[in-house]
Parts: sequence; C-alpha cells; structure tokens
Amino acid sequence: MQLIIAEKPSLGRAIASALPGRFSQSEGALSSADITVSWCFGHLLEQAAPEAYDERLKRWRLDDLPIIPSKWKLTPRPKARGQLAILRRLIKSADRVVHAGDPDREGQLLVQETIEYLGWKGPVERLLISDMNTPAVKRAWQALEDNARFQPLYQAALTRSRADWLYGINLTRAWTVTGQQAGIKGVLSIGRVQTPLLGLIVRRDRTIEKFQPVDFYPLWADFVTRNGTVRAWWQPGEQHRLDDQGRLLDAAPARALAAKLPDQPAIIKSVEQKHQRQSAPLPYSLSTLQIDAARRYKMSAQSVLDCAQRLYERHRLITYPRSDCRYLPRDYLKGIDATLQRACQGEDTLRQWHAGIDTTRVSRAFNDKQIGAHHAIAPTGQTPNWQTLSREEQNVYMLVVRNVLVQFYPPFEYRDTRVTLEALEEPFMTKGREILQVGWRALFNTPDDDATLPAMTQGDNARVTQCEVQTRQTRPPESFTDASLINAMTHVARYVTDDTVRATLKETDGLGTEATRASMIETLLTREYVYRQSGAIRATQRGRGLIDALPESLSGPERTALWEQRLSRVREGSDTLTSFLDDMAAELKTLVSAVDAARLGQAMQQAGGEQPASNGQQKAPARRKKSARRSTSTARKSTGRSTSKGRTKQ
Repeated sequence: MQLIIAEKPSLGRAIASALPGRFSQSEGALSSADITVSWCFGHLLEQAAPEAYDERLKRWRLDDLPIIPSKWKLTPRPKARGQLAILRRLIKSADRVVHAGDPDREGQLLVQETIEYLGWKGPVERLLISDMNTPAVKRAWQALEDNARFQPLYQAALTRSRADWLYGINLTRAWTVTGQQAGIKGVLSIGRVQTPLLGLIVRRDRTIEKFQPVDFYPLWADFVTRNGTVRAWWQPGEQHRLDDQGRLLDAAPARALAAKLPDQPAIIKSVEQKHQRQSAPLPYSLSTLQIDAARRYKMSAQSVLDCAQRLYERHRLITYPRSDCRYLPRDYLKGIDATLQRACQGEDTLRQWHAGIDTTRVSRAFNDKQIGAHHAIAPTGQTPNWQTLSREEQNVYMLVVRNVLVQFYPPFEYRDTRVTLEALEEPFMTKGREILQVGWRALFNTPDDDATLPAMTQGDNARVTQCEVQTRQTRPPESFTDASLINAMTHVARYVTDDTVRATLKETDGLGTEATRASMIETLLTREYVYRQSGAIRATQRGRGLIDALPESLSGPERTALWEQRLSRVREGSDTLTSFLDDMAAELKTLVSAVDAARLGQAMQQAGGEQPASNGQQKAPARRKKSARRSTSTARKSTGRSTSKGRTKQ
C-alpha cells in the first residue's frame, strides 16, 4: 500500500480527487485499491515541555536556567493523538510513503517529523503542491521527488524549531520569575520575533511622543504665462536657514520677498521633460497582499491571511498563499486566456478588467529564475461561486486577480515636466504630469496628484500675479497600522543604524516570515503588550516596560534576521544544526545571567502608555485580572508556539 501524508485534510482530499481509482472515506483517511491518503492537522507534534526532561523543571526557578536538552523530545499535541494513532496504523501497512507537506520550510518539518516519530525507516518521496486544483495536482503527482533532496530544508526547519524553544522557554522563564520578584504579575513572554516586533512599536510610539513640531514657511507665487497661469514654489538658497529637506525655517526672508513679488516680471529659465514608462506592479506575495488589503479595506494582517487560506483550501480559487515570491512561472501562461476568463466570471468589475487584457504581452512577472519554493499568489482558474464567499474573501480574491490581470495591460506612460521660473533673481519651481497612456493604472483608480501644466518654452516671459507665505509644521511619523507594521517587518533593515548589519538584513527575509507575521501581531495583542485603536497599533504600559528593561540585543530587529541568514546556511549545507544550537546555548547563559529585577520593576513603573480594553481594541485604565493570574502552565503553552493552524509562533 502506498501512503500519502498531506499537511492538512483539505490537501489530502484534493490529492485523492486527482488520483486514478475510486477512493472511499474512512476515519482520518481516504483509500483506493492501492493508495491511501491521510493527513496531519498542521503540527501533530510539539517540542516537549521542560518537565518532560526532568520533573523538577515543572517549577520555574532561575537556578535551573538555561534549560538545554541533551536529547530532544517531541510530544503529541493534545488534540492530535487520534490522528497519530490512525497514521501509526496506516504506516505499518505501507510499503511506500509520500510526504505531501506544503512547499515551504515548515511544511517540510511538520510531515517529516511525523513520519520519523512513527518509526518509518524506508525511503520517502516528496509531493510538492502549490495549487490544489485537479490539473495542478496531477502534474505534481507526475513529478515526485526523493525526499532526501529536502533534508537540508528539514534540518533548517528543525534548527529553527529547537532554537525558538530554547530562546522562548529560557528567556520567558527568566524574565517572568524576575518579574515576580519585582512584584509584576503574570507571564512576561519573550520570543525572537515577537519581542523585536514589540520593540519597533514601542520605539515608534516614543518617537511620536517626543516629537517637537517645527514651523516652516513655504512661499508660492502664481505666474501668468502666454498659455495660462501656473503656481510655483520658491526655492530658497543655502544662505537661508533650512532643514535637511530644504524647508525654510525663518519666515522673515519669505515675507520680505512676498512683499515685493506682485506684478513683478519673470522669465522661464528652464523646461525639463521626461517621457516615463511604468510597468504594472508584480503579482502578490502574502506580505504585499496584506499591506494592500489593510490599506484599501482596513483588514488586519491576520484576517487577510485567513481569507487567503480559505480561498486556497476551501474554495480553491487561488494558489498557495503563504508565499514570499512575486513572480510566476512561465508554465502559468499555458491556457492563460481560459484561466483568467473563468477566474473573472460572475463579477462585473472583473469582467470589465478582463476585457482589456492582451495575453500576447508577457510581463517581467513571468520569470522562472526568480522562483524558489513558491511562486506568487495567482488565481487558479476555478470559477468562483460568489454566493459562498464572504465580503472580505471577495475583496482579497479581487486583489489577487487584479494583480495578475495587469500583467497583460500596457504600461502606464506619462510625461513629467519640471519648470523653473525666475522673479527678482529668485528661483521658483513647479511640476506637472501629462498622462499619455493610462494602461494598467485603469484598474487601480489611482489619483494623479500632479496637474497638467500649460505649454511653456525656455526664455518666455511671465509675470507674478499673487503670492502667499504659508505657515506649516513638521509632522511626526504615523503610528503603526497593520499595513505599515507588515511593511516594517518586511523591510526591517530600515530600522537598523549599523551599515554592515543593515546590508546583511537587506539580504534576508526580514522580521518573521510570510506565514508568521500576522500571527505575531495577534500574539502581541493577545498578550496585551499592544492594543489597536482606530486602526493604529500602540504599545501598552506592560509592553513598554518590558522593552525598556530588556537588553537592546533582545528588542532590536537584528537578531531574528541574522538567525534567518544562518538558517539559510543550514539549508544550503554550509552550517549545521549542532553548531547553531551550541552557539545559542552559550549565549543563553549570558542572557539569563543578565536579568535584573530592580531594573524591570523600575522600567514598568516609569513606562507610561495606555492599556487595552478586554477586546484589545480600545483604551482602558487597567489590565484584565484574568491575564494577571495566568498560570505557569499557560505560560509554558504561550512559549510552545503552536497556533490553531499548527504553524509556529516565534
């Protein structure tokens, strides 16, 4: 019997429906004459709790830290025992096993660790599926690979899993026990992604609070030319007091000039024009989809991921959503007319967009060299049943389809014009834009901020009709939202000052992964380190105090991205699991010894900041008592990092 183990039931059913033969349903499996398809429910196993290694570790004590297992143990998740029993029975009867986890690092781990836990010693084949529609599954079935080829990926995933356990268990216990000594109730959870993410939010809040607005004084003047009137802005020279953006900080020279400008003659000193062509934006990765959906529909990052997952698993309308890639394979172009026509059926806007495509165009998005484990999120070509989709699912689906449709639209073409005028020997500048071809932007309803300028020629005369000095103020950065926070996690190098580290971070995937970023935001909300208010995400007093007390090496963004770089080396075979964990164990000894109850207590008292209400959405005067009384058992679970989908929190 050939046993296929899928990552989840929906994938298992998709595989069975694509294979030859008639499959019958049994508990936890689908079987034909010679093939059985069964599945996991995400992670069926988790890293064992410290007390599984030594019963006395059930009690949280600083003297026992750091906890470093010599032989690692996995334990079944509480709700997984039944499915594990089914898989154990099936694997005993198997003569061939196929690994059908999702095509990513975590998908490789969760099925392979199950196969090994169940004691299978024979060879394993790998089935890679990123599109659950029948034709795609059939193609994948014809391209089975030896799972041994993915052993380095498994080693990287296993390294990440064990390192996260070491980091979370030891530092959470260290700071929670220290917090109790300082009179702080509840668990102080530390994680390699959640804590730097909290640090980003706390630092942004503080920047906003400490921001001191500064007045600046722009001067505009209207110039009459032979073909019309234009408004241009004075460009003060360096002899004046300017900020780093060239804004005038002293009103006197602007007002003195404005008093003399009306009715003064002027001359057009230069006219610069550039013909620009702008290609369509690429199809979505998960992060870019979350950012756009948050901006357009005010959706949280987690709700976007949940919608995308349902569109993939339940409705089979889009390809694998947890992707960090924005390119599509050339193979996607086969039958593209029919694929997109079916994808757009039943919705007027999509049909209108589809009517404008030209599939003879092949954009830069179709590039096999840019594709790794995944490709960009794209419609599968399944016809949508719109009545079964929620409004949010419809919105997310339309975004995905739109960003593929625009690959078959002409570029956006425009002519930028930059004009410099001179009056009283002072330069004034204005800009304009003439749209030559709307192209793909017709699908985006993007407003054009630059007006079209009247025709002007260098050397022509003009005259000032009116002018005004305005008083404006510099503004602080905006509070983080779901969109800007996902963007910050993706481009975390922007928040690092060290040039060498910044260069390194630009080569990594950023803070967290496509699959975990949304859950990290929700984790911070659940643990009441942050709260949402009117779309903004801000830190609570508890969150601020924790960041203030922690060493900067724990709250900065450098660590997690550097981890990812080293995990990449494990995947490539130039580093090892043992070396990584040995280095981590040595560092943990230093980090645990650095905990300071007095510093933590003082930081919590001085932190300031608002508190979340019970739903995590609005401000309230105090934390919930339930959270403050959280047990050490709950604390252990909070760092066990299992999510409802079986994915891993960090």
